[in-house]
Amino acid sequence: MARSQRYTDEMLLEELRGSAKRLGRSPTMREFSLDSRAKPHPQTIVGRFGSWNQAKRRAGLVARRFATREELLLQLRELSAELGRTPTGADLERRRSSMPSKSLYGKTFGSFRSALRAAGFDVPRTKERSERAVQEGVRLAKRLGRLPTFEEWARERSRNSRLPSEWQVYRLFGGRKGAWAAFLRKVEQSAS
Repeated sequence: MARSQRYTDEMLLEELRGSAKRLGRSPTMREFSLDSRAKPHPQTIVGRFGSWNQAKRRAGLVARRFATREELLLQLRELSAELGRTPTGADLERRRSSMPSKSLYGKTFGSFRSALRAAGFDVPRTKERSERAVQEGVRLAKRLGRLPTFEEWARERSRNSRLPSEWQVYRLFGGRKGAWAAFLRKVEQSAS
């Protein structure tokens, strides 16, 4: 097909979907124009649908930088379904070519944690997170027959992704010298 040829709406949307599939993400106008297999000119698509992002939405693609709140939440839920757990900021970073940035979630929802809550995930506040960490610490201490070391917590975390990392626990309890000891004191108090 030549670029000057007439296209139906569906043909243009299919071109967008095809480019997205080849690229592995929703294409920008520049990426689409550089796609040697995409036939129409990006301005043909813009002229037909009013804007590049409106065309992408009609094609079922996400406008990455200008995603709506609903689109952002949907992407978090889809990523969660793929991962089998609540997504993290690191998950977004690893998928930066196909997912909106953590900072876009922060700008849109106030914080990434607020976005996760809005998407329906159980994201506890700091006090609740520290209480949960202590409860998990009590369980691990009972299993070990003593208080866990930093390294033992890290090993347990590698087997149980629901646990906060040892560094998250460290930060929950002050994030400075003596933070792990403060955590262990809370575990010991709760265990007795």
